[in-house]
Amino acid sequence: MEITRVARIVGIGILAYVGLVVVVESALGLLQPDPGDTFVITTTDAEGVSSDRILSQNWSGSQLYASANHWPRAWYRAALANPQVKVTLDGVTADYVAVPVDEAEYERVDADIGNPIAVKFLFGFAPQRYLRLDPVGSAPEAAPETG
Repeated sequence: MEITRVARIVGIGILAYVGLVVVVESALGLLQPDPGDTFVITTTDAEGVSSDRILSQNWSGSQLYASANHWPRAWYRAALANPQVKVTLDGVTADYVAVPVDEAEYERVDADIGNPIAVKFLFGFAPQRYLRLDPVGSAPEAAPETG
């Protein structure tokens, strides 16, 4: 009888946590980040359909990174399949190449811009992935002002 009660409590706890993650992820879909700290990435899927996704600006040094740190990540898979993307940053749209980072770059970038454990908890410990956004030609790239 005691094992059944413990199993029930654990099961309810897991369901509550999954529910929390679903609520947080859904809310983020509705409440996008502050427009001053975002950019739009336009990806094209295998069928040639383009879609836009608003992402937070993530800078490591003067390099812009796209961070997939939520479970919904169709844009990330589309960028891996077709790395020719468009980025709209500060009202300017330009062509970029989305480059998956290697392990050494991941460690450096994650140290600069990775999420704290509390945020990872709220996102259901979704694996965080980064794409380095390399400008094509003379695409504008400006690190955020510090000061």
